[in-house]
Amino acid sequence: MKRVMFVCKKNSARSQMAEGFAKTLGKGKIEVISSGLEASHVRLEAIATMKEIGIDITDQHSKPLSDFQAQDFDVVISLCGCGVNLPPEWVMREVFEDWQLDDPAEQPEIFPRVRDEIKERVTQLIESVNKEFILAR
Repeated sequence: MKRVMFVCKKNSARSQMAEGFAKTLGKGKIEVISSGLEASHVRLEAIATMKEIGIDITDQHSKPLSDFQAQDFDVVISLCGCGVNLPPEWVMREVFEDWQLDDPAEQPEIFPRVRDEIKERVTQLIESVNKEFILAR
């Protein structure tokens, strides 16, 4: 099973929502965690926005990337354009993508739009990881 790391600046909104979607939509297909270049807290707006669509992320917490080892992950996704600030070993994983999504913390009214963009991208990611797995068999 592929291991996926979602990373953002503070692991407070976008990466937390991505983790919530991936745990729900990718259950049994991928293992997933999220982290930030620095840890902070999960924004209440992210929790509320996910709860609107039936996904509960209240038990998730913000974690620093420094708590993890790059070699433990197959896929690394940056959600905020922070890929340029990641140590090289994180960018050199089997799959690295930098989604560069708008920061809803700057404009709370865009939380639903960003959430929906994350859902679409996470769905595509799960499909591509599963397709790779099937082809490799």
